[in-house]
Amino acid sequence: MRTIIQLGLMILMLGTVLVNNAAIAGELHTGHLLPIVGSVDSLQRAQSVGVLLSDNTRDNLSYLERYHDMALNGARDALDGRIREAFVNSSDPELAIDWLMNSLQGTFLSVTVYDNLDALVQARPDVVVMLDTHNQLLTPRNDQVEARFIARFYDADLQYIAKAEGSVHRQVPSVWVHDKAAPEIAARIEQQRDVQLDALKQFDASLKALVRAG
Repeated sequence: MRTIIQLGLMILMLGTVLVNNAAIAGELHTGHLLPIVGSVDSLQRAQSVGVLLSDNTRDNLSYLERYHDMALNGARDALDGRIREAFVNSSDPELAIDWLMNSLQGTFLSVTVYDNLDALVQARPDVVVMLDTHNQLLTPRNDQVEARFIARFYDADLQYIAKAEGSVHRQVPSVWVHDKAAPEIAARIEQQRDVQLDALKQFDASLKALVRAG
């Protein structure tokens, strides 16, 4: 009975979190970086890279921060610790962005994140990357978990070169159940993190293949 009550509280909490279901927009919302195909040969490890976060990525980070905060602070004394920990661990807002930046830093000579395109153009790095991320996590109305990460590469003249990406979609057995013990519910919730990690590993493989081709 206690687990049922706890899940009821979590349903109320997560029901207040809006899921960003917007598909990844065109090439770029800014309209500055046109999808003119360049050559993958222009990607080299000894290059400087300037990174921009897409509007979708910024919205996605805000979504994860709200979800994570709700899992961390909502109904603090009423929720089973294992269930709470699973929600907290699987919604870490830093996990994907840190992984993606580390992947780029481990691939190129230098990587710098810029606040806007004007600042990036002024710095004139060898390669421009538009980083686009999307996550969808569990709510009482959603059992589909998704992670999608895309890095679009442009040359110094802002001509599109190619993209590295990783994407995983999984339906998770309902965690809003009345007949399961807390450890089993927590294990289901942790699949949210597994989906992110699998998509990030796909991204790594895609990035390595892309640079190897260059």
